[in-house]
Amino acid sequence: MPLFLELLRQVAAEDPMLARDALEGLRAYEAAARPASKDPKPEVARLGSACLRDHGGDGPPAILIPSLINPPRVLDLDRHVSLANAVAGMGRRALLLDWGPAAARAELDVRGHVGELLVPLLGQVGEPSALVGYCLGGTMAIAAANLTEVERVATLAAPWHFAGYGDASRNALASIWSQSRDAAQSLGALPMEVLQAAFWSLDPLRTVRKFAEFGRLDPASADAHRFVALEDWANEGEPLPYPAARELIEDLFGADLTGADEWRIRDATMSDAMSQPLLNILAAHDRISPREAAPAGQNRLIEAGHVGMVVGSARSNLHAALRDFLMPCR
Repeated sequence: MPLFLELLRQVAAEDPMLARDALEGLRAYEAAARPASKDPKPEVARLGSACLRDHGGDGPPAILIPSLINPPRVLDLDRHVSLANAVAGMGRRALLLDWGPAAARAELDVRGHVGELLVPLLGQVGEPSALVGYCLGGTMAIAAANLTEVERVATLAAPWHFAGYGDASRNALASIWSQSRDAAQSLGALPMEVLQAAFWSLDPLRTVRKFAEFGRLDPASADAHRFVALEDWANEGEPLPYPAARELIEDLFGADLTGADEWRIRDATMSDAMSQPLLNILAAHDRISPREAAPAGQNRLIEAGHVGMVVGSARSNLHAALRDFLMPCR
């Protein structure tokens, strides 16, 4: 909340009407009714805090891997907007990875999440799986494919060549980290508010405009309900364990170890030059994971933003691209 109010203060200096409308939208968002939480899907495998949840479907398994930064719910937002449900209709058994509470993973860096949780969970499935990784989950899916047998990998808006973010974005993140690192180390985690500040700094005006637009929606409309669900998801992320935050910001964004073929897990060097089929589905208007940072290999471009590709109207194009790639007959 304080971060958003500061954005409003900045916008109000240039466009007071927009700031007023955004504040009204914020009030409407806070007052919106929330549906009861859905019961979690059944677990088919568990290791420590992490588990694979069964979203149905018949055929070879496809594992959906979310980022570490926000909950996995964006891949199963509601019954109409659910990538997990869509994959279950592609001749696949859709299994969604739930990383579990951050406190239970407090000692793990990004490498540890791959080597100590993701790869062993894949082993519990009993057969090579297709991997579908979103954002940092796509980076981790490629790493897992370097360590264990998988059938194929699809990444969605995933970074690998972090130098592709450009100096301005990387330097801004480094500056935020330099101001937060000592506190994060003391806490053992990087608060979500710090990460959110970094995301909002990429396009602060858009953040304000979306709340102004929400305030004009019919509160009973499907679009309004979906906006609330999506904002709740974006705001409910847990603190990122300090080891994972340090590795993500210093080793990946800072040193681009992945792009330089210097990222190692279990003494193996991770590479996006894979023997398995690899498809990278990119969002054309992505500010969080720009196409210049994408892994090497076959690319498909979707006219959408980072989140809109998965939950917006462009998701039908994403589903079509995934269906072509995941159908077991291929």
